[in-house]
Parts: sequence; C-alpha cells; structure tokens
Amino acid sequence: MEEMQRESMEYDVVIVGAGPSGLSTAIKLKQLATDNKSEISICVVEKGSEVGAHILSGNVIDPKALNELIPDWEEKGAPLKTKVNKDSVRYLLTESITISAPLMFVPTFKNHGNYIISLGNLCRWLAEYAESLEIDIFAGFPASELIFEDDKVTGVLTGDMGIDSKGEKKPGYEPGIELKAKFTVLAEGCRGHLGKQIISKYKLDEGKDPQHYGIGFKEVWDLKSDLHEEGLVIHTLGWPAKGTVSGSYFYHGENNQAFIGYVVPLDYKNPHLSPYDEFQQWKHQASIGKYLEGGKRVAYGARALVKGGFQSRPKMNFPGGLLIGDNAGTLNFPRIKGTHTAMKSGMLAAETIYDSFQNEASGLEGYEERFTSSWINSELHKARNWNPFLHKFGPYLGVVLAAIDQFIFRGKLPFTLRAQEPDHDCLKKADEMPKTSYPKPDGVISFDILSSVFLSNTNHAEDQPCHLILKDETIPISENLPLYDEPAQRYCPAGVYEVIEEEGIKKFQINAQNCVHCKTCDIKDPAQNIVWITPEGTGGPNYPNM
Repeated sequence: MEEMQRESMEYDVVIVGAGPSGLSTAIKLKQLATDNKSEISICVVEKGSEVGAHILSGNVIDPKALNELIPDWEEKGAPLKTKVNKDSVRYLLTESITISAPLMFVPTFKNHGNYIISLGNLCRWLAEYAESLEIDIFAGFPASELIFEDDKVTGVLTGDMGIDSKGEKKPGYEPGIELKAKFTVLAEGCRGHLGKQIISKYKLDEGKDPQHYGIGFKEVWDLKSDLHEEGLVIHTLGWPAKGTVSGSYFYHGENNQAFIGYVVPLDYKNPHLSPYDEFQQWKHQASIGKYLEGGKRVAYGARALVKGGFQSRPKMNFPGGLLIGDNAGTLNFPRIKGTHTAMKSGMLAAETIYDSFQNEASGLEGYEERFTSSWINSELHKARNWNPFLHKFGPYLGVVLAAIDQFIFRGKLPFTLRAQEPDHDCLKKADEMPKTSYPKPDGVISFDILSSVFLSNTNHAEDQPCHLILKDETIPISENLPLYDEPAQRYCPAGVYEVIEEEGIKKFQINAQNCVHCKTCDIKDPAQNIVWITPEGTGGPNYPNM
C-alpha cells in the first residue's frame, strides 16, 4: 500500500491548545527570543473553530500571572473590566433556608484584587497579542496524533478532513498536516487526548495519586438591572447536593450579565445521580433564584475540571516535550482557580525551552525544578489536603476539616493525605443506592438538556467517524446497565448517551452530534470503556462569551 503524502511544516516549537497555558507559553517564548535578539518559530494549533470557542470557565481570575507576562495589559486593552468588590459564601440548608458563612473561615474564597471575566474573551485577546508577535495560530486544526522518532515526540499530526462514518474519503477530502518540531507542548486542557497518551506511555503519573475531576456547568444570564450587583461574587455549598460536596458560583459581571455555575465532583457514589439536573434544581434555591427572576438565559456549556491537585500532578516533561496547565492538573481547586496557575506553568515551560535552545545539553529536565521552585507549587502544596478531606470524609465532616486546614493551619498541616481511589471506581451498584427524582424543568429558570445544548452552539460535520469510541460495544448493555443502570445516561451534560429499545431489544445509542467535549464519559465510565478522541476540525461547541 502506497504511503500517503502529507504536507509537512517545521517549527522550533509546536503548542497544542490555544488556552491560557498554551498562549502564555507562546508569548513568553517569543518575548525571550526578542529580548535576546534570537529567532524562534512557534505554532499553536487549536481544535475549536476559533480561539475561545471551546473555552469555558467560571471565571474569577487572579491577575498574578498576567501581571508577570504582560505588565501593561490594562493599557493594551485586556478584557478585565469588573473588579470583585464583594464576596459572599453561603451554605444552602434547604430550598428556602440559607446560612451565610463568615469569609474568615474560608480564606480560599477571598477574591479581593481579582476580576470577573470571560476566559474565552481573554484567550481571544491573548491570541491577538501572540499574532502581533508573529506567532502562527491555526484554529480548527485538532492535533489528532503524536509523531514519534526513536521514542521521542517530534511533533503532531492534525486530523484528516472529509472522512465519512465508514472511514471512506468524501469529496473534498484533505489529509492532515505534519507539524514537526524540536519541542512539543501539550496544553490541551483537562483530560487532554494526547496528554492522556503521553502520561501512560512514559508513566508520568508513577507514584502519584490518580487524577480527580469534577463536572462543571455554566450558564450566562442577562439579569434585570435592579437585580444585578456588578462585582458581587457568590459561592455556595449544600442543597441540592446528595452525598457529594457539590458547589456553585454566581458572578455578577459587567453589562447586567451574570455567570452562574455548578460543580459536581466525579467521585460521587450514586449511579442514579444526574449532575445536570442537580444544577437545574439549584437555580430554584431562594437566595439564587431571586436574581434570575425576569432574566434571560443566553448561553450554556459544560466541561470537566481537574481537582486532584498537588498529589495528582504527573511529571511534566517527557522526551521531546512538556505537559502543562490543566493537562497536568495545575488547577487550585479550593480557590476554584486555574487560569493564573495554567499561565504560569506555560511561562515556566517557555523559560525551560528557551534555555534548552541556548544549551542543547540541558534538555527539558529542568522544568520540574523550575516548577517546584515557583509560587505555583507553593500554592498547590498549601491546598494539597482539601480534596482528600472531602474525598475521604464526605460533604459534612470533610468540609469542616478542609476549612480548619485552610483557616487555622493555612494549609501547613504536617502531613499529606492521599486519595487513591479513581473517580470511575467510586460508583456503587444501582440496587444499593436510592433512586433520585428531579422536578420537571419549568422553562423559565430551569431547562431541559436539549434546549441547553442548543445554546452551546454545538455542531459536528455530518457523516464523520464517531469520536466517542467504545473499546467493547457490548459493555454498556451487558454490564453497565444491569450493574449501574448505565450512568452515561445521566452523567453526560449534553444528552449524548441513551438506552433505547427497538423490537424489545435494548441498545446503547451515541448522539455524538451533541457532544460539548467535556470528557466526562472518558473519566466516569465505570468500565473505562469510552475513549474520547478529537473529532474533525471545528467540531464541538462554539461558546461566544464563556
């Protein structure tokens, strides 16, 4: 068989992912090269239709890393407009009863000096800044495969365009491009497709706790002006969470808009639980719903987020490249912040790569030392026991212990707890757990899942290979259904998975067109039978202001 001829492009550095970590790597590396009057060619590939299309985050940003990267960002017009002027932490006892928690007991929720932003818009601005430095950014080109030479990563292959569901070439077929590089940086975000492979291949997580995750939902609302308090940040715990330490946020941004969201840790035990329905129910809580009265929901999205922290961070360098940002688990979960740490991890990557160009013998081994000597490592170390406390002791005692750790000991307890049970192993059998019922959405404050997916502007090209791969097609019906009532029907935030019945036979249906690329299925499936891979370029959500 004749080998396919592909276009090939060569760069000094190829970066996969135009999120905060990838763009910060590119910008910092170019700054170093310019300051030292040297030339470094840099390419950033992004699977979204545009930079920011797949970016979703709360987002209250700590500007610490941005201050380091672009000190004059304000003069340059960075989209950080709304300073936090008031914090409120609330424990929701019931649908109608709320207790306010003194901020002094939860110092991780203090947001003085931070900004309420759209992370998607910040990434768009960073991309424009990067392009002004002559950095190449290719949106709509997912990196589908790694290129290896002598067991070393030497670049990536972008996905083919124009393949039908049977694997045949359609009219207009275009083969993927080889992007060769001296160094490859994987900045794919949470549970990156290539990052997952690299961690496994080079055993980068050896001796570490398994990574832990949450599923995060977000909606953007236009509020009535008299119910909007610009700069107000609300965080809640409690109702309606059932046996989990689910939390939420309500951020009052500019232009009478609010960013609201709900996070369910994926170590939950009850397979009947529906994270999406928990989120919709939460909006009816009295102290939350009052802000939404007369408002309009304008956007919806969901994504998984890393929360394993210090104990779960893998080794971040491998032969030929680096693993950074959420791909390496740098998010500080107690603070619900990962943008500043992701950016800093990218800046440290740039410094390491630049040093390697100056001294080839140094390689990338110095990245670990750089990271452990930085303020990121200190921040993650202080937060290291938060997730294990919640994981081991549950939503009540765990919260109290975690609060004591942060309030009294300031994260300096003389021991480090471990949380070694992976999220997919936490589910109990369906017949061992209580069934959960949820109220029907009212179409005013709460909504059905398909109308939500519509607001995510999700689209995939018709007639393409399914990007949600079953290792064994029999498992959903033969094992997951009788044991766990097939939880994919409920943990997916986009209605991708259904159990249907045709002529008396139950079948597992995958509606891949709905997929918002959250990767929850890849994480939570109890059989680890679902593998998420990159679909054809530009596929997925198109978030306008997330």
